[in-house]
Amino acid sequence: MTKVPEIFGSMVFNDKVMQERLPKATYKALKKTIENGEPLDISVANVVANAMKDWAVELGCTHFTHWFQPMTGVTAEKHDSFIAPQGDGQVIMEFSGKELIKGEPDASSFPSGGIRATFEARGYTTWDPTSPAFVKDGSLYIPTAFCSYTGEVLDKKTPLLRSMERLSTEAVKILHLLGKTDVTRVATTVGPEQEYFLIDKDLYNQREDLKLTGRTLFGAMAPKGQELDDHYFGSIKTRVSEYMKDLDEELWKLGILAKTKHNEVAPSQHELAPIFSTSNIATDHNELTMEIMQKVAERHNLVCLLHEKPFAGVNGSGKHNNWSISTNTGENLLNPGKHPENNLQFQLFLAAVVKAVHEYQDLLRITVASAGNDHRLGANEAPPAIISMYLGDDLGELVQSIINDTEYVSQGKAKMKTGVEVLADFKKDTSDRNRTSPFAFTGNKFEFRALGSSLNIACPNYMLNTMVAEELSEFYDELKDSKDMDSAVTALIKKTFTEHQNIIFNGDNYADEWVEEAKRRGLLNLKSLPEALSHFMSEKNINLFVKNKICSKEELKARYEIDLETYAKQLNIEALTMISMANKDITPAVSAFVKELTDTALSKKSLNSAIPTSVEEELITSLSYKLVDFVKKTEELKKAVDGAHQYSDDNLKYATYFREVVFEKMQELRAVGDSMEEITSAEYWPYPSYSELLFGV
Repeated sequence: MTKVPEIFGSMVFNDKVMQERLPKATYKALKKTIENGEPLDISVANVVANAMKDWAVELGCTHFTHWFQPMTGVTAEKHDSFIAPQGDGQVIMEFSGKELIKGEPDASSFPSGGIRATFEARGYTTWDPTSPAFVKDGSLYIPTAFCSYTGEVLDKKTPLLRSMERLSTEAVKILHLLGKTDVTRVATTVGPEQEYFLIDKDLYNQREDLKLTGRTLFGAMAPKGQELDDHYFGSIKTRVSEYMKDLDEELWKLGILAKTKHNEVAPSQHELAPIFSTSNIATDHNELTMEIMQKVAERHNLVCLLHEKPFAGVNGSGKHNNWSISTNTGENLLNPGKHPENNLQFQLFLAAVVKAVHEYQDLLRITVASAGNDHRLGANEAPPAIISMYLGDDLGELVQSIINDTEYVSQGKAKMKTGVEVLADFKKDTSDRNRTSPFAFTGNKFEFRALGSSLNIACPNYMLNTMVAEELSEFYDELKDSKDMDSAVTALIKKTFTEHQNIIFNGDNYADEWVEEAKRRGLLNLKSLPEALSHFMSEKNINLFVKNKICSKEELKARYEIDLETYAKQLNIEALTMISMANKDITPAVSAFVKELTDTALSKKSLNSAIPTSVEEELITSLSYKLVDFVKKTEELKKAVDGAHQYSDDNLKYATYFREVVFEKMQELRAVGDSMEEITSAEYWPYPSYSELLFGV
């Protein structure tokens, strides 16, 4: 039987291992770098590298790799062995501080948004000591940041680390004004809940669309979907339970705090939730979690799908980003306490978040924009594309009392009476949850619910950190010379809530009325990635990142171009896959079935003219007309794809064309294809059905 405390973190070069294996002076120097951001001397790096190598070799490692997060949306790694040649033809295992600190992958082969020309190949990875190294698959993995030869940031990790520093700096300044001079650092923490689908690998291998795009491009609804709500939190099937057990153990070995597992709403959909960690470690852990989910699935002859919408007609998968702010003294700055009406510190930090979300609502929407997530936002499974905040009844009442100068009466935690003697009564929360809100306060944190399941969480978190840091900086400038700090803080809180209350909405975000109400409030409704990205390079947003030294204007422009280009490429691949499936599989299959129906009808007539053939004739007529329409729409889709090249020199127009023209043609083609599947013999239909895929595990 697995003993969790014994295996937890056993593959991580964590604090416990460092204390055991590093000299005291080296350990202290490394801790100063990790905790205070102090520069690391090469002599210290050499000692750390040697200890890391010895530890990794003992665990069976032969190689090391600088593990980084380029703009591809997945992680990258290049493995080098520890071997160093000796003069006698032998080798020794060696690893230097220089190799630990710096690696050199090929920068020209990763997306750069035009920053790097193809012939300019050099790029660097540099060790991130704040995220511990770990062992996996016979290699020592070293978390790193990635930049070009000329210094431009080419990854998702560096802006996150910079944003954490900025928010810490500004939050500490505010706390010192409020008398909390013992606070020296502030960290943002994240707990990302991860949704995913599990399907049988043998069935997956029969679907070209799943293999090439991660989602089904054709597929008629199964007779049963999620309408009975019987899968959500239901009993976990044996095969899935065994997978989850193996997954937990692999994650625990890597120090990942996998806590909760359950069935989600859609058939074959599940969720894993961790305990929160600091934002950069949470990001590394979530990237590892997604990778390991897929690898462990292979052991069970399963495939883990992380696409936001693998199946039409049932819920897609998201990722809930539980974000909070804590001090090095152990205080959660978003904890309202028992008397939030008297907690000026909480009110001030809450005001900063409210102001940030209101002023940079376009950026928050951009952080969750992707080709996959376009299928979810606005459907009744994810928040709408309109960014708003939910504070709950109790906190909402507090904000209104501050705005209106009225008395605040706390609802308190009422006792929940079960009415059953053997069941204990308990105190319920002051507010219900609102699953329709994109950005909801949930006790002592905000839950950003709009993220897509495959998303790297670094992007939303570095933007969220930066925008809140900017508001805290403005607050500091306004408060720093105040003679009466409490009065000044109280006035600032009231002013902020009054000016930015339009972003707060505690109602049903799915209601049609909210769309009109949001428009009246001046809130944006950006329904697709191209629509959202068109706001990215505004002067307001550029100034935010440049001023706070998170990204340069050129780096922002590169990210803008990469996101648009990636979106267009993904839709192009999907469209080409649909055309291939239509021409090579579906059209021949339906034609063959029509031929069999025709042969059957003719056979009946030749045997006895009195035998009715109406059933076959009706099916032949229906399928023949549909097939003509299907072939026509396949050709229309091909022409639409071919027509995209005229916009390829402008990525925004290019992406918009794919969204407005190509995607629409894809939808039309799918509708006809799915209607043919419903009346074509399963013996002839070339792909496993939704019934098999969703209920086959």
